[in-house]
Amino acid sequence: MAELATIARPYAEALFKSAAGGDLTATAAWVDELAAIAANPQLAQFADNPKVSAEQVFDLIAGVARTPLPDAARNFLRAVIENGRLAALPEMATQFRALKNAQGGSSDAVVYSAFPIDAAALAELGQALQKRFGGQLNLSVQQDPSLIGGVRVVVGDEVLDTSVKARLEQMKVALCA
Repeated sequence: MAELATIARPYAEALFKSAAGGDLTATAAWVDELAAIAANPQLAQFADNPKVSAEQVFDLIAGVARTPLPDAARNFLRAVIENGRLAALPEMATQFRALKNAQGGSSDAVVYSAFPIDAAALAELGQALQKRFGGQLNLSVQQDPSLIGGVRVVVGDEVLDTSVKARLEQMKVALCA
């Protein structure tokens, strides 16, 4: 949604500039956590209620967070809530990660697998993917049993699908043609 991206950009850039002197990884961690909380539809419904104050929304989000929020996170969250931009928080996190990755020369990669991947196999896969995509990758793994086997890797707008499901679809297309 272009509108959310437009709204989120100044917040992400301001947060990136303020965090540039410190630990970007720690900032990315709490931004991602706040974004995950803000993406909850029940929270959005609660925040949209006119009888609920901004302070109540802030207290709820701060209370749900797994770790105590640092002062920078508390200030950022207050600004987002008071300006009515809670719905754009997940997009702010995405844009912040993109800025962080651009500075570090890396990319986020999501590996979808039918089965859990152990650390050794993930490290080996990561090395192969870095050669394939030509850069440092920040891997995250999500299980998707519908793949049947193999993996599907998404890096930005590129997809590498070596799953059994994709191969079966290719065979179906070839047989029906």
